[in-house]
Amino acid sequence: MINLFSIKQQKKEEEAKGGNTNRKRASAAQLRITKDVNELTLPKTCKIDFPNPDDLLNFKLTILPDEGFYRNGRFVFSFKVSVYHPNIDLEGNVCLNILREDWKPVLTINSIIYGLQFLFLEPNHDDPLNKDAADVLRQNRQLFEQNVSKAMRGGYVAGAYFDRCLRN
Repeated sequence: MINLFSIKQQKKEEEAKGGNTNRKRASAAQLRITKDVNELTLPKTCKIDFPNPDDLLNFKLTILPDEGFYRNGRFVFSFKVSVYHPNIDLEGNVCLNILREDWKPVLTINSIIYGLQFLFLEPNHDDPLNKDAADVLRQNRQLFEQNVSKAMRGGYVAGAYFDRCLRN
């Protein structure tokens, strides 16, 4: 991972040698993500991948639940997520309180990862983005579990198609 201290030290050394100081400065977002990544401690059921190691602002998070309705699933969060879940809509938008009204600048990527992981352990039918899935969870947990299983195997649930997401 990138070490902010070594980047700052390298810049100071270049300036002292009369090196190129016209480099593009890192944005606040890049500095923040670098700090968060350096402090990241993932649970054993989560993996993070940076397709381009020089671009820390674009990464994939894989959640591999080992219990609950979604156990043995493999869920990759990047640009689009296809999952039958009350708190994730069919376009991949996630309803997670720390991404909305409970957001604070002190929260890190770690907080978000743990929040996402918790959604797979305890789906919340009281604050849904997928109202149909929430209604099924609220009214018939056994049918909800069957729908989750069907969606994870790949197929249609309530007229929506879901890609297979079971681990091999």
